[in-house]
Amino acid sequence: MSGNKSRVQAIYEITNRKVKPFKTPKKLEEMWATDVFTLAKMQESLPKSVFKSLKKTIQTGEPLDVSIADVVATAMRDWAISKNALYYAHVFYPLTNSTAEKHDSFVSVQGDGSVISEFSGKVLVKGEPDGSSFPNGGIRSTFEARGYTAWDVTSPAYVMETDNGVTLCIPTVFVSWTGEALDKKTPLLRSNSAVNKSARRVLELLGHTDIAPVSSSCGAEQEYFLVDSHFAHYRPDLLLAGRTLLGKPPAKGQEFDDHYFGAIPERVQIFMQDVEECLYRLGIPAKTRHNEVAPGQFEIAPFFESANVATDHQQLTMTILRQMAKKHGFTCLLHEKPFAGINGSGKHVNWSVGNRTQGNLLDPGDTPHANAQFLVFCGAVIRGVHKYGTLLRAVVATASNDHRLGANEAPPAIISIYLGTQLEDVFEQIRKGEITGSQLAQVMNIGVDTLPEIPKDPGDRNRTSPFAFTGNRFEFRAVGSNQSVAGPLVAMNTILADSLNWIADKLEEELKQGTELNTAIQKILKEIMEKHGNVIFGGNGYSEEWHKMAVEERGLANLPTTADALPVLKQKHIEELFDRMGVLSPKELESRFEVYAEQYLLSLEVEAKLVANMAKTIVYPTAMKYLSQLMNTLSSLKDIGLEGDLSIVKQISTLTNEMMVQVQKLQDAISVHDFESTEAKLQYFAKTVRALMDEVRKYADALEAEIADELWPLPTYQEMLFIK
Repeated sequence: MSGNKSRVQAIYEITNRKVKPFKTPKKLEEMWATDVFTLAKMQESLPKSVFKSLKKTIQTGEPLDVSIADVVATAMRDWAISKNALYYAHVFYPLTNSTAEKHDSFVSVQGDGSVISEFSGKVLVKGEPDGSSFPNGGIRSTFEARGYTAWDVTSPAYVMETDNGVTLCIPTVFVSWTGEALDKKTPLLRSNSAVNKSARRVLELLGHTDIAPVSSSCGAEQEYFLVDSHFAHYRPDLLLAGRTLLGKPPAKGQEFDDHYFGAIPERVQIFMQDVEECLYRLGIPAKTRHNEVAPGQFEIAPFFESANVATDHQQLTMTILRQMAKKHGFTCLLHEKPFAGINGSGKHVNWSVGNRTQGNLLDPGDTPHANAQFLVFCGAVIRGVHKYGTLLRAVVATASNDHRLGANEAPPAIISIYLGTQLEDVFEQIRKGEITGSQLAQVMNIGVDTLPEIPKDPGDRNRTSPFAFTGNRFEFRAVGSNQSVAGPLVAMNTILADSLNWIADKLEEELKQGTELNTAIQKILKEIMEKHGNVIFGGNGYSEEWHKMAVEERGLANLPTTADALPVLKQKHIEELFDRMGVLSPKELESRFEVYAEQYLLSLEVEAKLVANMAKTIVYPTAMKYLSQLMNTLSSLKDIGLEGDLSIVKQISTLTNEMMVQVQKLQDAISVHDFESTEAKLQYFAKTVRALMDEVRKYADALEAEIADELWPLPTYQEMLFIK
């Protein structure tokens, strides 16, 4: 089928598609966590002593008693089989931002040829996937293949139901035979442990005696695009790169602001309801859904959960969005910039710390100036973000996220903190050495008699800030939509733990000298503001004035590309930070630089090859076909004494020739192999290869605007964004 007929056929099938009939949803209470081996299910199926031991490990972080593993494994197997599971899988998260699974059957063949279902504690606790077949950054050679998965008891097991059956899924860590972390989960668990130790130190110095384990929490907002699969299947770039590498903007984009929070299309809403039902069965607290800013873009957001569980749930959410989209005839695009010229997708990571006894440690209360505990923990964040802002930039550095950061749709690549009017005023008072009070929340009278007065927050929100305080948590807005949230959480936890230890050391020193506690706190916070207050900014993060001020006056780093940001992971003070906090060894940190650098280079190489191939095999033949038709038409006109316009022929010929010149330059550029260092290769791809890709696209998109629509083979932006 020719390209133009494919487009016509796709539009016909989409516009004549029957919407999946609405089904009455089950009651939330009936489906909530039905596919999860929850504490309640454990209590029902485990001996009292075993359940008590396991619960203690889950809730307090006590070491797992491996002697109970067989009993737990049997109960877990029986529950999974009751849900029709025949297989189990150790689920882990390698350094690819994706999820990995190794499936095994419960079957055990007996001597007489019969079989029984078997699942031992040994198998539950440990698995053995190939440790050299996943990115490891040089930690393991190809011939050194042994790797281990180990059961993470703090994240509940669950069953995943697909059209092909049901599988028991067991969240695990993934480490090498020599003990190095090869995954995202292990450093996250270590960083949570670091936060717990340092936070408890500070809380004890503040006078608390009953202190429950402290942990970080997370709520990650997920943005995504939906494109009908009929269109996506005819776009090689969407299939292989997750974004459109060619395509002219439609006449209408998002300039009317009519999509954001608009009425959700019926077909999309039914898709969302099926996604949410699946999430609820897995105990994932999806709370919010809505249209996002760009046409065809949507968002789903959950309640807060503990950071480790939230990370696992976030990976599951991305998997379910993709799987459910297929069932509804969509392709779910999680790339940060699937379409040029309109807003891309992020994943705002809402992050806080707290425990059962002291509550949310980043809750300012009504009078934050008098809340010493909050001020100490907020001060620790300020110090950490200023001291290690480049690290926060590095952990969101990917080839795809480079398309968002710095544009007027996403936070700038300069890491700063927004506190809001009230808190900024309080910390300025601290800097000056005298705290006088807090701006109070007020009420707003809208001027309509039938409407009540509305409580007004003491501070506004700032969507241009990459790291913003939003009431009782910080929102890291620079995370990419396709990323695992583990890396950003590891960074935030680690820099907080480091700053809390620094504060604890200072407090201990002051208290030993006889300084009164509140005086010591004010002294330490004043020092933080004097040394690190430059990171606080409440203005327009998009403005050129801020970019200049941030770098020249405040000394903040502007790292616009991944090539600029990733080398931060090799800096000595970053290595010392992770090593000191026990989160990543120098060897593990170095491996992450190597892995992420390779992923960046491979992503751009794939995209560059795709651009060249699409230009040569799709755009060029289409342009030649159209030129042939134009020349035949002009010749026919001349035969009957009419003059045709040759300008369009010259225009298309010029654009086609220029495009092919740029294609050759691009192909030559990606064939260069000699670089003095990984850093040099990163810069070459960021500056040279990316620029040549843009040049090819410029001419290809110009040709799309000139060639007859009936001949253009690729589904267009107008079709993909607006036909649902």
